[in-house]
Amino acid sequence: MTGKILALFLVLVAAIAGGSLYYLQVYAYYDEVTEEQAGGVMLVANAIGKPVKIVYDDFQAIDSDSSPLRFRACFSVKNSIGMLTENFRVYGNPVPNMAPGWFDCFDAKAVGAALEEGTAVAFLGEENVRYGFDRVVAVLPDGRGFAWHQINHCGEVVFDGNPAPEGCPPVPEGLQ
Repeated sequence: MTGKILALFLVLVAAIAGGSLYYLQVYAYYDEVTEEQAGGVMLVANAIGKPVKIVYDDFQAIDSDSSPLRFRACFSVKNSIGMLTENFRVYGNPVPNMAPGWFDCFDAKAVGAALEEGTAVAFLGEENVRYGFDRVVAVLPDGRGFAWHQINHCGEVVFDGNPAPEGCPPVPEGLQ
């Protein structure tokens, strides 16, 4: 009888720990953020090399203080992909990150597939929005837009413990 009680106790502890870990990963650290908190939707203009706000609607975003990779946003734009491509910097090798299931406007698999097919285009929203991470903005032909943070070449090197490569901004003191 003692063995059954011990086994039941272990199963209950494992279930509680598993449920807690799931909750912490999927819900606990995410917060919905406003347009102002997220900084709106910006793209780096070819002409000036700096981010400028674009016109958008229906903005929704989530973020977390626990990791710069947890930012996701959804919105819609009126401008065509052709106009955006002509005026703003295209981002090479975009890889959208999965969003929690409850943030259902952001479908990383669909966005990734559209980027691979060439029907969507990714733009640089802001370089080093946090050191080592770029904000990437993808736009689909129907005007739906998505944004996420992606590690850049400076971040990949520095976060591996190596000195920043040439052309990267100085590493903030806390990351050295």
